[in-house]
Amino acid sequence: MTWFEALVLGIVQGLTEFLPISSSAHIRLTAVVAGWEDPGAAFTAVTQIGTEVAILIYFRKDIWAIVTTWTRSLFDRSLRSDPNARMGWLVIVGSVPIAVLGILLKDTVEGPFRDLRLIALGFIVLGIALGVADRMATQAERGGRHRARKPLKELNQLSVRDGVFFGLWQALALIPGASRSGATITGGLFLGYTREAAARYAFLLAIPAVMGSGFYELREIGGDTGHAGWGATLFATLVSFAIGWAVIAWFMRWVSTRSFMPFVWYRIVVGVAILVLVWAGVLEPLAGAEFGG
Repeated sequence: MTWFEALVLGIVQGLTEFLPISSSAHIRLTAVVAGWEDPGAAFTAVTQIGTEVAILIYFRKDIWAIVTTWTRSLFDRSLRSDPNARMGWLVIVGSVPIAVLGILLKDTVEGPFRDLRLIALGFIVLGIALGVADRMATQAERGGRHRARKPLKELNQLSVRDGVFFGLWQALALIPGASRSGATITGGLFLGYTREAAARYAFLLAIPAVMGSGFYELREIGGDTGHAGWGATLFATLVSFAIGWAVIAWFMRWVSTRSFMPFVWYRIVVGVAILVLVWAGVLEPLAGAEFGG
C-alpha cells in the first residue's frame, strides 16, 4: 500500500465511520474503483481505532463518569443504582453479541462477506430499514399515532432487554454495507428511542467492539491477509482520527434536528448502482481480493 492510498483510505474511514453509510464498505469500494488491492478486514479494523479515539475524546466526560462510577460500584453497593454505573453494565451487555459473532464468523467476515453483491444488499436492505425507522420517529415527534401510544424514550430509560437488542443490531455491522452506526441507530429507533439517544448509545456501544476488534487485528497487519504494512496503516489511522473528530461533532448536531432520509436515499442509490455494475460486468464481485480464488 502506498502512502497516497493510505491517505485516501484514512480520509474515507474518517468521513464515513459515524455516518449510517458503512465505513468498511466505502473503504472496500474506494479500493475497487481506484483499482487498488483490497486493503483487507484487518486494515479496516485497525484504522477504526483512529475514529474511535475521536469518540473517546468527544464523549470524554460521559465516558469518564461511566467508567469511574461503574468501577466504584463493584465495591460500593450504594452506587449500583447510579445511571452511570448502569450504563457501564449496559454497554458491556450490548457488546456481547458482536464479540461472540465476530469471533465465530471471523473467516467469513474476512472472506465471503467482502463480496460486492452482499455489500450492495447490505446498503439497500439496511437503508430501507433505516428509512422505515426514521419515518416512525418523525411521526412520533410530530404527535402522530405512535406518540399517542407511547412517547419516544431517552437514554436514561434504557433497559437490559433493549441493550441486548441494540447489540444484536450492532452485530449486523459484521457485514460490510450494513454500517455499525446505521444498524445500531435503526434498532434504537425501532425500539422507540429518540434519534439523539439512539446515536449516543450506538457510539458508546461501538467503543469496546471497535477497540477490541482493532487491537485483535493488529497482528494481521503486514501479514498474508492484506497488503497494508505498519507504516501505511498507522498513517491511515491518524488521518481517520483527524477527519473523524470533525465529523462526529457535526453528526451529533445533525441527529438532534434532522431526518436520516438523505442517508437512506444515498444507501439505496449506491447499493443499486453496485448491483447494476456487477450485473453489467463492469465490476467483479471479488475485485481486488486475495480470497476470491
